Formats: sequence, C-alpha cells, structure tokens
Amino acid sequence: MLHIVNKSPFERNSLDSCLQHAVKGSAVLLIEDGIYGAMKGTQKSGTVEAAAKDLKFFALSADLKARGIDQDRLIDGVEVVDYNGFVDLVAEYDKSQSWL
Repeated sequence: MLHIVNKSPFERNSLDSCLQHAVKGSAVLLIEDGIYGAMKGTQKSGTVEAAAKDLKFFALSADLKARGIDQDRLIDGVEVVDYNGFVDLVAEYDKSQSWL
C-alpha cells in the first residue's frame, strides 16, 4: 500500500497514525507539509528512521522546493520524486491511503 501524508508531523498526528498502520513493504509518500517528517535532526527523525527499516519513504520534490528545503537535509534513505514519480508510485501499489 502507498500511504500519502500531507500534514506536518509537528501539527497533526497523521504521520504517527500512518506508521502505526503501515505494514512491512508499504511505502510512505510525504507531500505538502508532510515533507517535514523527512527532515534530519527533528523530534520525528528517530521514528521515521526506525520505520524505514520496513517501509520505503519518498518526498515530493516540488514541495521541498516550495518550502526551501534542500535534499541534503533529508533523512538518509528518503527518495525524492517528482510528479511523474508520484504517478508511478500510485500505479506501482495496488492501494493508496491518504492520511489527513
């Protein structure tokens, strides 16, 4: 399953809820303010790094750019995708779940 998180993990619990329900082999795409969950050195970094052992993490490049976040500030292993990559992920996974 592809899990899509668009809310900041510092304002909502969407990312935490997502990670509690995601099963091994699933993917998490962070978009809009959700991309803050992919940043190194935050209170959520450890949670995401631990989850990355079983899940694939992606961040949308346009949202990183819109927020002035360089890719080198992301947790190791988070893959940056563009809109075409977003579409590819939706096609690759048989189901998707948006976490609001």
